[in-house]
Amino acid sequence: MDQVAFGLFDWIDRDEAPLHQLYEERLQLLEVADAAEFFCYHLAEHHATPLGMAPSPALFLTAAAQRTQRIHLGPLVYLLPLYNPLRLIEEICMLDHLSDGRLELGIGRGVSPYELAYFGVDPARSREMFSEALAVLVAGMTQERLTFEGIHYQYHDVPMELGPMQQPYPPLWYPAGSPSSVEYAATQGLNFVGGGPAVNVRKLVDAYWTTWQAHRHEPGRLNSHVAEPKVGVLRQVFVADTDTAALAATQSAHKSWYRSITKLWHDYDDHFVDGLFSWDTATQHETVIFGSPERVREQMRQLFEVSGCNYVACSFAWGSFTHQQTLRSLRLFIEEVMPAFTGSSVPVA
Repeated sequence: MDQVAFGLFDWIDRDEAPLHQLYEERLQLLEVADAAEFFCYHLAEHHATPLGMAPSPALFLTAAAQRTQRIHLGPLVYLLPLYNPLRLIEEICMLDHLSDGRLELGIGRGVSPYELAYFGVDPARSREMFSEALAVLVAGMTQERLTFEGIHYQYHDVPMELGPMQQPYPPLWYPAGSPSSVEYAATQGLNFVGGGPAVNVRKLVDAYWTTWQAHRHEPGRLNSHVAEPKVGVLRQVFVADTDTAALAATQSAHKSWYRSITKLWHDYDDHFVDGLFSWDTATQHETVIFGSPERVREQMRQLFEVSGCNYVACSFAWGSFTHQQTLRSLRLFIEEVMPAFTGSSVPVA
């Protein structure tokens, strides 16, 4: 395994604070993370739901770029079917320069059919829209003039006045949770972040590296400029002084977060996602990691070992955690958990 690394993942789900305060507190959190050894801050894109108070990731990431110096920044993911690809090319190029080449470009088609439908996008056609939009993005970022003829998008001889700072374009990321999505990510050499139980993630990780190795020298791969991808997993994290204190706070925060992540589905009397995000599922499969620094260190060690991942995207600010709780949790993680892993190729006990 290559050296392991940590990132931050965020939804910016709504709490009781005014929205401007929520944004400012998150930027303060990022300033703390920027001074540590986190690789990247990944921001989700959601619409018409309390889960996503940053429906325009680029706006928030632009602010984050001005408040940080080192940490990479990127959407995980831009929902490509919701964008005019030509406009998005310009946005990506601006953000790459404004962040001084720190942009990590997550792309996807969206998991919520309800969010897509609000924008008039047929979920059944989102995959082909995603594929076309991605082809437009790559062409527009690597050519001086853009010509593209597809079913959903057509452009003829458009001057590309903006180009990305990173060449040929920022590293691409893709969320992968099924064998077919992992095969696609690995064939193209995309960084990926998955979720779910570590034992299940391990199957995807092993499949990823097998496929990546088989295709790594093929020409035309999307992420050929990335020497070794980050193969990661998402975990919600809370660190407190004691296991007892962490359990009480995490269980309370999870109730709030669960309402946010399921609300749009429940508005349509759809309970398909309930079991995926329930407290019982989270604790059984340790998709939420919480406890004293000692306990969290051991959970992280086991996660790296069992999953085979070289990257963990940690979500610290979620649900009803206060800003003070989140800052304390992050600092405990930085001071008492990360040193056991950073710079190591093998997690230590």
